[in-house]
Amino acid sequence: MPFIDNILFHSSVSIVGLEKNTGKTETLNYILNRLRTMDVQVALTSIGVDGEHTDSVTRTPKPEITLFEGMIFVTSEKHYSERKITSEILEVSEMRTALGRLITARAKSWGKVILSGPSDTAGIKRLIDGMARFDVQTTIVDGALSHLSLASPAVTEAMVLATGAALSANTPQLVRETRFVQQLIELPAVEAKLAGELQTIKGGIWAIDAEDRLHDLEIPSVFLLDKREEDIFRFGTRIYVSGAVSDKLLSFLRIQNKNVELAVGDFTKLFVSQKEFNAFLKSGNSIKSVLRSKLIAVTVNPLSPSGFLLDSDTLQREMKKALNVPVYDVKNM
Repeated sequence: MPFIDNILFHSSVSIVGLEKNTGKTETLNYILNRLRTMDVQVALTSIGVDGEHTDSVTRTPKPEITLFEGMIFVTSEKHYSERKITSEILEVSEMRTALGRLITARAKSWGKVILSGPSDTAGIKRLIDGMARFDVQTTIVDGALSHLSLASPAVTEAMVLATGAALSANTPQLVRETRFVQQLIELPAVEAKLAGELQTIKGGIWAIDAEDRLHDLEIPSVFLLDKREEDIFRFGTRIYVSGAVSDKLLSFLRIQNKNVELAVGDFTKLFVSQKEFNAFLKSGNSIKSVLRSKLIAVTVNPLSPSGFLLDSDTLQREMKKALNVPVYDVKNM
């Protein structure tokens, strides 16, 4: 499939599921199985933990991650010791997770692993940047969309999105929800120099003046905005929110009638409805993202966990029409 070749045009690609049971791990295994026949060096890691026998929340069986000889992988000490694969250690990092230091290793056979990589965006970025010393062409990140995660898949250059009936068993609704996520992923990017400065900010709400200088508004939470209304725009109408953005924030900014330019860390920070998102933009406001990834393909799983099966041909056709990217049925790849 063409999107496999497209993956290798990028130094990093995340595989992201919009919901549990949308086929993310099946998509990842398909990609790895195809890449093993190509003369390229790839590396693999994860945001959070993936590759377990059973889902840690639902306790249902889930596909395990299968690696092939020559592939490089990065996981925690705990899960490296539990691997079902012959491998050689290339590096023991000082970067730590709750499950121990990170181990970089090369597979010497095919086998199964549990992946648990860096727990924050900065850690994922350092890992990707460091893969060059192992002659890695593309680093694949098993991604996560979760408000519980401090790491974002948007740190990668490109992204493959897994969606399906587990998100919605109604085809038009599923297409609309997936299209909305694509809109968030493809938000315009903040200018490169300013984006670099914004990435160093760890918290709070900041103003950006006409000379791109940053000003801490000293508002620790968006919930306190209405009590500091007079302070927000004293440096202009460009605002950076380092944390989560909700419908309440968009609504508050919209009713100020200021043509606000809102900057966010990346699309995973937007916990907003399509209705409020659209209303914000239609009112003359804009949203830009510090980190921006390119959506290169979508995979769909037409089977829901409850056993409901969507028509695959219709789903793929409607999804392609709405998203204008390659779409594949994960059950028939």
